[in-house]
Parts: sequence; C-alpha cells; structure tokens
Amino acid sequence: MFNPTQADVRRFFCAVHAKTLQQQPMEAIESLASQWIAEHPEYHAELSDVDAALERIGEPGTDRDNPFLHLSMHLSISEQCSIDQPPGIRQAVELLTARRDDLHAAHHEVMECLGTMLWESQRAGRPPDGQAYIDQVRRRATQD
Repeated sequence: MFNPTQADVRRFFCAVHAKTLQQQPMEAIESLASQWIAEHPEYHAELSDVDAALERIGEPGTDRDNPFLHLSMHLSISEQCSIDQPPGIRQAVELLTARRDDLHAAHHEVMECLGTMLWESQRAGRPPDGQAYIDQVRRRATQD
C-alpha cells in the first residue's frame, strides 16, 4: 500500500502544478489532481514553490487551510467515488452534488463528513466508520 509522507504529498501537488503550467503530459492521478488545483487558484502561489512548501512542514497552523491537505481530501473523495469505497459513497456524493448543483461545493461538504469520521475514529481508538460517513453525506443531500 502506498503511504506517502507529508513531503511526498507536497512534492506531488507542486509537481502537478508545474506540469500543468508547462503543459506537460500527466498520469491519470495527476490529471485529476490538476483539475482540483485549477479549482483553487488561491493555492497556486504556494504550489509554485516546492522548497518553501517543504520548509513549512510542521509549522503551526495559520489562518488559512492547508492547501496540501485540502487537495488531498479532494483527491481522496474522487478516488473513493471512482471505486465506490466505502460502498455507497459514490451514490451519496452524487446525491449531494445534484442537491447542490456543484461538485466542488459538494466535495467541501463531504470533506467535513470525512474529517468528522476520522476525528471520531482517532478519538475512540477504533477503525473509521464508513457507514456513519456515508450516512452523514446522505443527510446533507436530503436536508436543507
């Protein structure tokens, strides 16, 4: 199983951004990452300097999101949907996307659900509850 370090993740997204700017060919996962990067122009400056990104590993949080975590979550949700793992996540995200009429906005809501599931799992010392995660996404898709 692939288990990237924080440095690996930062290098990956910075390299994808550079390839996009230079119009270089990409692997499928890079193309997907590039699409999410394009949705977040506010991250482009940070993605343009891999050395600075690597130096910031471990720095205390700032007032803004961590672009590498944020983009990783977009990529994770996309991958979850592509293989429907946990089972039912694809349909739940599709329902939420239809409700919001915006995949990007839906992803941001799913991120909150994913973050909650992971936090609860760590806090309780048990495996992530995929069904609770899907149920939370479905609730968002069916409630105002």
